[in-house]
Amino acid sequence: MIEGLSVLALIPARGGSKGLPGKNIRPAGGRPLIDFTIAAARAAQCVDRVVLSSDDDEIMRVARDCGCEVPFRRPAELATDEASSIDVVLHALDALPAHDLVVLLQPTSPLRTAEDIDGACRLMLQRDAQSCVSVTPAEQSPYWMFRLSGDGLLDPLLTDSARASRRQDLPPVYVLNGAVYVARCEGLRRERSFVGPRTVGYVMPAERSLDIDTPADFEAFARLVS
Repeated sequence: MIEGLSVLALIPARGGSKGLPGKNIRPAGGRPLIDFTIAAARAAQCVDRVVLSSDDDEIMRVARDCGCEVPFRRPAELATDEASSIDVVLHALDALPAHDLVVLLQPTSPLRTAEDIDGACRLMLQRDAQSCVSVTPAEQSPYWMFRLSGDGLLDPLLTDSARASRRQDLPPVYVLNGAVYVARCEGLRRERSFVGPRTVGYVMPAERSLDIDTPADFEAFARLVS
């Protein structure tokens, strides 16, 4: 709980991943991948309840063994490639309505810490925002990006005529890193998005912003924690 508000941490982990089969429970450093997220959520001071949303029996078993609640099974229609993450979150809020804030924590961001979760929640409340999402400095600046026109000419992605010629003069830009999404439940139901006009960004360093999507990503993480 934080400032008298009840906080639900939701970990989405469906079966049937095509890019990296079984990734959510694949072992790294002697632990299933999902355990890193469960452990961070359970250690966060602001979180009252840590819950899994899954359609997969083995993922549910592993999550329970790691100390995560599994109070429901995700419906099949919300476990397809086409299902949106917001519908998964809203399904969980309908099943568990007695919470003020929801924190979405994807298992594929295993390097985020309990302090990151608490920090994002505090930042959202300090700024009186509707939501907070974690970001990290972008590796490439859009100020140096171009499209190719039909005749092959470079067309700047940004029309700002003040594009800097030196990297150190470029304005800082950030990208979502997928690690932490926090929102007020009432507003999330209304807006159906974690990102909107009243969203603040919680900045995380690149070294905690790994998002596991490919076998190479997983191998890099496994080496890191071995």
